[in-house]
Amino acid sequence: MENLTMNMENNEMLSFEDFKDSVLNDYRIAIESREASLLGRREVLTGKAKFGVFGDGKEVVQVAVARFFKPGDFRSGYYRDQTLAFATKMGTIQQFFAQMYADADINNEPLSGGRNMVSHYTTPNVDKDGNWLPLVNMKNTAADMAPTAGQMPRALGLAFASKAFRNNPSLQAPQFKNLSDNGNEVCFATIGDAATSEGHFWEIMNAAGVLQVPLAAFVWDDGYGISVPTAKQTTKGSISRAMEGLRKEADTNGIDIYQIKGWDYVALCEVLEPAIEKIRTTHTPALFHIQEITQPQGHSTSGSHERYKSTDRLQWERNWDCLKKMKEWMLSSGLATEPELAQIQQDAKKKVKLARDQAWEDYVRPLIAEAQIAGNLIRAAAQTPPAAKPKIKDTLNDLATALMSQKDPLRKDILGAVAEALEAVNYNISAPQIKALVDYQKTTTTNWHHLYDKFQYDRGPKSHKNVPVIPAEIPANAPVINGFEVLNKYFDQLFAHNPAVMAFGEDLGKIGDVNQGFSGLQNKYGAERIFDTGIRELAIMGEGIGLALRGLRPIAEIQYLDYLLYGLEPLSDDVASLHYRTAGKQSCPIIVRTRGHRLEGIFHSGSPMGMIINALRGFYVCVPRNMTQAAGMYNTLLQTNTPALMVECLNGYRLKEKLPANLDSFTVPLGIPQTLRVGTDITIVSYGSVLRIIQEAAERLEKLGIDCEIMDIQTLLPFDTEHLISQSLAKTSRILFVDEDVPGGASAYMFQHVMEVQKGYKLLDVAPRTLSGKNHKPAYASDGDYFSKPNVEQIIQTVREMMAE
Repeated sequence: MENLTMNMENNEMLSFEDFKDSVLNDYRIAIESREASLLGRREVLTGKAKFGVFGDGKEVVQVAVARFFKPGDFRSGYYRDQTLAFATKMGTIQQFFAQMYADADINNEPLSGGRNMVSHYTTPNVDKDGNWLPLVNMKNTAADMAPTAGQMPRALGLAFASKAFRNNPSLQAPQFKNLSDNGNEVCFATIGDAATSEGHFWEIMNAAGVLQVPLAAFVWDDGYGISVPTAKQTTKGSISRAMEGLRKEADTNGIDIYQIKGWDYVALCEVLEPAIEKIRTTHTPALFHIQEITQPQGHSTSGSHERYKSTDRLQWERNWDCLKKMKEWMLSSGLATEPELAQIQQDAKKKVKLARDQAWEDYVRPLIAEAQIAGNLIRAAAQTPPAAKPKIKDTLNDLATALMSQKDPLRKDILGAVAEALEAVNYNISAPQIKALVDYQKTTTTNWHHLYDKFQYDRGPKSHKNVPVIPAEIPANAPVINGFEVLNKYFDQLFAHNPAVMAFGEDLGKIGDVNQGFSGLQNKYGAERIFDTGIRELAIMGEGIGLALRGLRPIAEIQYLDYLLYGLEPLSDDVASLHYRTAGKQSCPIIVRTRGHRLEGIFHSGSPMGMIINALRGFYVCVPRNMTQAAGMYNTLLQTNTPALMVECLNGYRLKEKLPANLDSFTVPLGIPQTLRVGTDITIVSYGSVLRIIQEAAERLEKLGIDCEIMDIQTLLPFDTEHLISQSLAKTSRILFVDEDVPGGASAYMFQHVMEVQKGYKLLDVAPRTLSGKNHKPAYASDGDYFSKPNVEQIIQTVREMMAE
């Protein structure tokens, strides 16, 4: 116990009374957290909450961890960390219950605005205008999500950012002092033992060992993955034993590995203090295998662990419950008396119940008031001539009574009752009372849709719509150079004036990427800013995500578009939904650079844009036709806080382009198509590499007397926000959508936007058409490309057929 009397934060000796108060405070937080879990389960079983997943059984280890979590540090965890959140003040017990009730009022539930289930925590990294907060002074957490091991990629990046802040000379400038204290920040990652079976965990821990970053990875091991025991999950039945090959030895890289019992408060504090300090000072990552954790209430409210645990196992869990063991230690060591601990238990029950009651009252009170408003409007409608028939009047009065008597109405209950009432009177608005009910339905439906739809994209000052449009200046005597040279000159200028930018990927550093966009730039700007990675796309994305979450501007490269699948999960589950599920509190302005569309071979010429845009709603997706356009888009993206995917044309790097004079400053507006060829007979809509084929087809069609208008959409997300395509269609009355994706992919997406959103169907003289790649992957070599993707002759034939209709 003597070692524990050291102050965990500044190594000064504590008095016994201060030490006692510190330990009792930890115990108090742990007890309150357990009470929140117990009461939370009850809220689900009584129907007040939808689902519950809790951190009971992990309280003691988490209060111990919280002792060493300093301002500037980051957490990247999952939904079992409520105690850590309470102890670090990342969340309150009242917010815990508000999230259980899915309270969509951001004032009551600021963690996600009712979007996420319980124990999904968030701390802001930007203010309301998108400016970076002083993260170095805050206790931070990445936004929680449910996919198992999904927290690991960004954890690597959050830790890697500390390495960048420490080792990258460009980041020593005063402008970055609010983001890091010389890279002394640790990323605390938490993960359930069963989730360590995921490939994410292994790839990230290997990358952490290679990179030597300050990552503290905690594995909560309760012996089960829902109902499946560890022996069926992990080699040797132990994640720490399975990972022994990664253990750091003298003169090697790697990770430190610790095994600690989750109920042993003393051992936890004694091991964690020097271990976390070593991570902080030396950037040696570590795995903390926290063993013998229990699950007092089982996995979640959706099942009972009595179904798959033996009687002996359940009794063992009761005997070794961490709160029981901590209580025994405090009593045996004289730190507390039975009455003191009983009082803590009593106070915790009262505090948690009050927090629960207040959260429920805040949630349900405005809904009850809204139900009264709607009910009164329905009753008023029941007194009108359209409701004169007794059956109709009784229906309306019954609907109003049922709605107004509900103790906990939902928004869908209110709108459902209103809709049924209006259907009963057949939406007869001849009576003012029914017109008022229709108006209420429209207004309320719009408002509540907005409540749940807003924040998908940043609509504030950092939106793409606020980036000034600066046209490219191309002098008459502009040099004509290869596309890759345009990019190389652009990146050279970018890195010269923007110290926050970093670029990395496979073969990007030393050789300047496979297409030479970064040729020579590592030597010029340093390996801390432009560098190679291993073949681990998931980790590359994780590095980019973490750097972006901490205020930097990473360009993370996936070498070929076909390989984006390896890194797609964190981009889709984490980054794309981040601004939405944090109610605008977090931004992650990563730029994922890749190249795709036409080249040679099944796995080097893919264009799976439909898959991408459906997985990445919340991203900008840029599809430039050449490298000059790409440069302008990079300039635009770097002025926003929204994540983006840049798909450069794989077969365009050696095509000639004129070099703009304002390469580092001109911008390309997102969501604004560009007309490449003016015509009157048919509108052809496309993007990327295939535009060159369309242009060739248009020249040949002109000789046949057919005048084509060609529109380059430039970005798939956002898509034609000014409806310029429908304006073209109004002139031509015919439209063809062309792309290299599979049928029903991005061409169908473009079709739906123009036909439905822009109401283009009203402007047609003939049926609209799509022309895409085949259902199979593109075959190898030139003939394989010709017969797998749209070609000039296909386009000509399709247009001729449409003109003949």
